[in-house]
Amino acid sequence: MEHAEEHGHIIPYRTLVKVWLLLLFLTATLVFVSTAYHDLLSVPALLTITPLKAALVFFYFMHLKYEKPFFRGMVLLVLVVLIVFIGLTFADISYR
Repeated sequence: MEHAEEHGHIIPYRTLVKVWLLLLFLTATLVFVSTAYHDLLSVPALLTITPLKAALVFFYFMHLKYEKPFFRGMVLLVLVVLIVFIGLTFADISYR
């Protein structure tokens, strides 16, 4: 069964490659920070970069950028709540 019309990509390949390269850079940064720094400064850096990577994947590779604003807002709210709970988990790290 053939399709009557061709569907192109919503996001150009050039943009996807740029986002992929940015994700590779952020991954390398995460690896560097986690291996080079074993102090209290590495945890906030890791907790900042990881949600940024997740947001890039959500917006560009899962096409959340083109969804309705309410749906986008709900997904971002879930991410923020997740970040807060993970941050609260690490709040006592200086008292260990």
